[in-house]
Amino acid sequence: KSTNSKILYKTFDIFNNNYTINKCRDCNAYFLAPRPSSERLSQAYDLSYYGEKEEKFSSPLVEKVLDFFRNGRSRRVSKYLKSGAKVLDIGCGNGRFLKYLLNYGKYELYGTEMEGNSANRAYKISEINLKIGSLEQNDFSNNYFDAITLFHVIEHLTEPKQVLEIIEKIIKHGGIVVFSFPNIASLQAIIFKGKWLHLDPPRHLFFFSPRDFINIMQNYGFKVVKKHYFSLEQNPFGAVQSTLNLITNKREVFFESLKGNKNYTKQYSKFNLLAQKMFFVFTMPLFAFNDLFLSIIGKSATVEITFIKTNSK
Repeated sequence: KSTNSKILYKTFDIFNNNYTINKCRDCNAYFLAPRPSSERLSQAYDLSYYGEKEEKFSSPLVEKVLDFFRNGRSRRVSKYLKSGAKVLDIGCGNGRFLKYLLNYGKYELYGTEMEGNSANRAYKISEINLKIGSLEQNDFSNNYFDAITLFHVIEHLTEPKQVLEIIEKIIKHGGIVVFSFPNIASLQAIIFKGKWLHLDPPRHLFFFSPRDFINIMQNYGFKVVKKHYFSLEQNPFGAVQSTLNLITNKREVFFESLKGNKNYTKQYSKFNLLAQKMFFVFTMPLFAFNDLFLSIIGKSATVEITFIKTNSK
């Protein structure tokens, strides 16, 4: 909410609303301006965002690939957990990350998800204690959880500071917190600027560099355990779609086509969409190889950081 900020570049959303990406001079956080109205956010999180069918994406193959990555996240997190650990996934989506955790041990599972089709999918998983809605101050007692995860959630939050304060209270001493989010210091962000896929306006409200976010978490009594930059799930596709955004007059056309959003892609011919698909097929290996290098120097499009709670703020 600081007025002490500078405009970096312009961007626009899939509804053709214009925004700027600003940087706060006080805390180094990046943010979307102006703040989207509740009406615009409701429009952005409509059925087309969550997917109108049984799954978010119209292709079963896409969902199987995503399940592979969800299982990988579950495996990574499970390495820090003891049997019976209490785990909270904030913004748990369809709940399958939590479900896959049970492949690696016996845990008490909790999730929060905003009302919509994703929450409906998570609700069907009986092992999850699900809260539909946002995380609130009195939802859980202090020192309750052994692990809390937020996979590509922090950038969506209207009040991230408030959520971090709650997390600091409900995580146990020695508990872990895992965040993943777009890396605003990445090469993709620098090259594509306002047409970068991972800006995702108006849904993404805040952006961080890994260094600045680590500094924020240290103020809450957390220490870094691990940084994970390489992501086949997020980074190569980000490069593909961002490149296509430079060519098409609308953004995220190929991504929306994967969700079966025909209303958004109807102005594009079948040949055009096929050409975008072929571009994806032929360039993904190249961008994946490129991400291997970028992950070494910390310039990948996204980052996953695992923290441990060491002391009180």
